[in-house]
Amino acid sequence: MKRGHADLPLHYGTVPPWLAQRMSLLGGAIVEAIVAEYGRSALLQRLSDPFWFQSLGCVLGMDWHSSGITTSVMNALKKAINKRSGELGVYVCGGRGKSSRQTPAELLEIANKTGLDGEDLVRSSKLSAKVDNTAVQDGFQLYLHSFVVTLEGEWTVIQQGMNGDSRMARRYHWLSSSLRSFMEEPHTSVCGKNQGLILNLTDIEADRTKNGILELTKEIPDTLMKEVSLILPNHHDVRKEDVNLKRLGAALILAHETNVADIESLLLLEGVGPRTLQSLTLVSEVIHGTPSRFSDPARFSFAHGGKDGHPFPVPTRVYDETIEIFDKAIHQAKLGDKDKSDALKNLSKISQDIEKGYTPNNYFDDLVQHERNTSYKYDGKTVFGDAKKPKDTGTQLKLWD
Repeated sequence: MKRGHADLPLHYGTVPPWLAQRMSLLGGAIVEAIVAEYGRSALLQRLSDPFWFQSLGCVLGMDWHSSGITTSVMNALKKAINKRSGELGVYVCGGRGKSSRQTPAELLEIANKTGLDGEDLVRSSKLSAKVDNTAVQDGFQLYLHSFVVTLEGEWTVIQQGMNGDSRMARRYHWLSSSLRSFMEEPHTSVCGKNQGLILNLTDIEADRTKNGILELTKEIPDTLMKEVSLILPNHHDVRKEDVNLKRLGAALILAHETNVADIESLLLLEGVGPRTLQSLTLVSEVIHGTPSRFSDPARFSFAHGGKDGHPFPVPTRVYDETIEIFDKAIHQAKLGDKDKSDALKNLSKISQDIEKGYTPNNYFDDLVQHERNTSYKYDGKTVFGDAKKPKDTGTQLKLWD
């Protein structure tokens, strides 16, 4: 079983319409590319990985470390995927609050269309929620439950609870193909800050406690939830310690210090600028990268920034170009021409090749300032308004000494 651990500070507020629409479009393109290249099972495996999920939220322009990533990403994917479920063979049910309570009805409706066992899917949905609300007594009350199911009947659950006292959230990930029992270590991952001693009745060593359930209030909890591995800090800004500088620097070198003519030939496109190429490279890695590549989710916020301006405003013009390029590549691949989709896939490979011979300098702070200074050129936006041209644009960015 995989385990993950993330500190997800509770953040309130809504996703502005200009970002929500783009998240749905790019999220849908990413999902479609994964299903076309690797299959539906691979999509579920990625969604059940907290590192990949957080990286997806970052590349879509959400705040890189907050609890809001879970809600906004699942909303975006539900809108995007369910429009083309017949083609993709993937369905998204549930959501936050009232939407979560619609999950059983939505699953039964899908079962009627597909021939899947609706009652079994509803049972899986209810049990996964029951386990995380009741059997794992960690102080978090569920407020979001999303259930993603494929035409083959495989599923993943992404659900999240909040602890009002600590102002923290915990995200739980389930994957049907890894599930042995709902009451025996069922999660693929649990993401959340350590809250001290908790009662976890799903731990494999908790049988004695479960058998003596009526005496629970008199006993010391039998087991501790294991520390999970994805830890996100409380600070809102992105700092250099949050990012693998070698990986990020390699993507920047590919985008900004490679001959433009070579890049145009590589992508079979004209007019692809360095800034768009930077985003394309990071999105390509979200689609094609292996699990070990997602240990620093904050790195992927350097594709499209964040809605609160961290690490920089969302460059909407770059975002739109990225969506357009991936949509065209997917459309042409459906018609039998995979040249563009293969070229986009190769971006992440080329970036990794650059990493091998690259030693980063102390470029990070200059990079963040450069992105903020130039954001106005790309119609940068935050929830606070549009990016403005600075009085001083600063010095040229240097990625090595």
